[in-house]
Amino acid sequence: MPKKILILDDSEDILEVMKDALEMEGYEVMVLSFTDDICKATINYNADMVILDYILFGINGGELCHMLKTTPETAHIPVIMVSAYPRVLESLGNYGSDAFLAKPFNLTDISDTIKSCFLKAGYDVEHAGYGF
Repeated sequence: MPKKILILDDSEDILEVMKDALEMEGYEVMVLSFTDDICKATINYNADMVILDYILFGINGGELCHMLKTTPETAHIPVIMVSAYPRVLESLGNYGSDAFLAKPFNLTDISDTIKSCFLKAGYDVEHAGYGF
């Protein structure tokens, strides 16, 4: 069964490109440009991973990551933070994320980071039928 990835970013272009690319890799992907409850969205989608933009319209993605990592039902789910402003993230900490990617990144970077996070979380991605 394909792993489910939830992506939250306020750029529709980035959401579209990432969704298409990750679906070609064999993942099931849900994209959101906004949510009022990241934990509920993650649980309802039964996400295996969450990718969050750090700077969202009216929302701090770091705080959303912290919510995910401190909520017992979602704390085990790998979270990748992405941002065009990596220095902001460096100065404020990583909020418990499992990985960080600076924008712009190429699709190989995101694919490798996802695979690495799944491996760290104990998933056998080598034999799961993905495009790796």
